[in-house]
Amino acid sequence: MTALELVDVDHGYAAGSGRVEVLHGVSLRVEPGELVALAGPSGSGKSTACHLAAGIERPDRGAVTLDGRPTADIADWSQVAVVPQQHGLLAGLSVQDNIALPALRARIDATEALARLAAALDIAGFLRRGITETSLGEQQRVAVARALVLDPRLAVLDEPTGHQDDDHVGQVIEALAGAARAGSAVLVSTHDQRVWEVAHRVVRLADGRVQG
Repeated sequence: MTALELVDVDHGYAAGSGRVEVLHGVSLRVEPGELVALAGPSGSGKSTACHLAAGIERPDRGAVTLDGRPTADIADWSQVAVVPQQHGLLAGLSVQDNIALPALRARIDATEALARLAAALDIAGFLRRGITETSLGEQQRVAVARALVLDPRLAVLDEPTGHQDDDHVGQVIEALAGAARAGSAVLVSTHDQRVWEVAHRVVRLADGRVQG
């Protein structure tokens, strides 16, 4: 079955007394075990497509589903996990507790997965630190670990290497590729050619439309 499917999706936002249309007839599939990169210039609709894929918003027209179910109806991070550009971490929690939060809510023991991801993403040395005591790059890797800790059916990540130095970009990319190898459908919005090079497919957006 198809893990993620966007079918003829239109979407826009109110802007003052008018409206800005962002996506126009976008159709996209991401299969289990596939890493798909969304590429395109700023303003092309990549982040909007990610918000819809992750179920943060519902499309104005068309359908966005995970195995036929609207992603906006799914609140289970073992099904759909997300890394937004602003990371969405909780300031009152430690690094470890932020990563573990989806597992705690689902009452799942994710000790082994947390340790594995912490090592892979160079987080293990500061798990007890408060999230506000970490850099933007560290927070981004924490958000990636949180998204992958339950081996979700679908992981949606918006610019997950945007705050990484060269030493850590490879770690993030390998974590995403590893999630795909383990069977997750992975959708990544990115300007980073290094992500494009490891993706199974690169889908290009321009002016809210899929190119080619």
